[in-house]
Amino acid sequence: MNPMHDAKDTRDAITKGMQMTLLAGFLGWMMDGYEQALFPTLAGPALKSMVPADIAALGVKAINGWVGGWMGIITAAFLVGAALGGAAFGWLGDRIGRVKAMSFSILFYSIFSGVCYFATDPTHLAAARFMAALGMGGEWALGVALVMEAWPERHRSKMAGAIGMAANLGMVLVGCMALAYPADGSSWRIHFLIGASPAILTLLIRLFVPESEKWERSAAKEAASVAPARSKIGEVFSGELRGTTIAGILMVSVVFVGTWGAVQWIPLWVGDLAGPDNPRAKAMAMVIVSAGACCSTFVAPLLLAGLRRRLGYQLLCGFALVATVWIYRTPADWSGTMLFGIFPWVMAAKVFLLGMAATAFFGFFPLYLPELFPTRVRATGQGICYNTGRLVAVPFVLLSGKLVESLGGYQQAAAAITLVYAVGLFVAFLGKETSGQALQD
Repeated sequence: MNPMHDAKDTRDAITKGMQMTLLAGFLGWMMDGYEQALFPTLAGPALKSMVPADIAALGVKAINGWVGGWMGIITAAFLVGAALGGAAFGWLGDRIGRVKAMSFSILFYSIFSGVCYFATDPTHLAAARFMAALGMGGEWALGVALVMEAWPERHRSKMAGAIGMAANLGMVLVGCMALAYPADGSSWRIHFLIGASPAILTLLIRLFVPESEKWERSAAKEAASVAPARSKIGEVFSGELRGTTIAGILMVSVVFVGTWGAVQWIPLWVGDLAGPDNPRAKAMAMVIVSAGACCSTFVAPLLLAGLRRRLGYQLLCGFALVATVWIYRTPADWSGTMLFGIFPWVMAAKVFLLGMAATAFFGFFPLYLPELFPTRVRATGQGICYNTGRLVAVPFVLLSGKLVESLGGYQQAAAAITLVYAVGLFVAFLGKETSGQALQD
């Protein structure tokens, strides 16, 4: 018998607590993805049901302009809320524990998703989406910290894949719901009410999910320290962590701008190509792009786990750049053999590849970002890095209408925005290399 080998086996054994942690995190991320995709799917019917009479009297062009303007404002409100929520709930998770803070974040976004049911004005939707985004932004950082700290090192790439896949699976569910129950001016509210269902998760988490032992040890050590307590947010922007945090923000920002530019206009672009006689094409496009995302977000961390992290990020940027050049800089054709009678096979292949290329990063970041920060500020640091990227995308969202108009269409606008992946090839050199290292205590 080898006592050291036995101790290692015990330490690496998968416990019920680890399984419950993964289940709670997976369901939380899945519903997080559901919430994120919900508004883009419902924006058209929801906002058109609120068009003022004086705008409606001006005709279709005026209505579309009013809807597009409010869609940009509400999307920007969501992105700002997610950025603030990532910092706020990340800080809370480092202060009171991952489990408690994650329960609060899920309850928060569930309640305010349900509040959208009662909206009668675009300002109501903007306010409710902002508040819901606070919780959604926090849930990602907290869930990643909790799962990565709970599971053994040898399983971290698998956990990163599960995290990335879960959110995209939620987006697939939105597309399936839209296919089964198309939203219109009278039914869109029910979809938001369904979005309040994750509130049930808070009971599961509080009753069955154990707190991170790494966090408990870190908190106990910090409490016993005679040194004055430092601000969590201040710490990630000071000393040796400052450069790490700034590089993390830049790497994530490239991805959020690129992903927004690559995926944002897919439903609208497909809707234009399919025409008014194929109203389910938009929902089908969301299902296909999200299915591609599910595949790549799970596989990417498994394939990249053994590589240097900066090289892995560059490979993903190169893949996204090549894929988006092919998709957006070649003619888009709706002819050919149809998939399920509503989607041509060639276009389906392009949209699936786009989903893979633009979202593989979201399997990579749960692997990389936790490695950048010690346990005492892990949730705060990765929350700031991840969600500040959303904030950087806000100006592009607000200017999206003018960008489409000035460049001549959705395809041309996406082709221009996605060139940001070329910037990512150079930004990678600023990142901290952490491959082969265990999570910092």
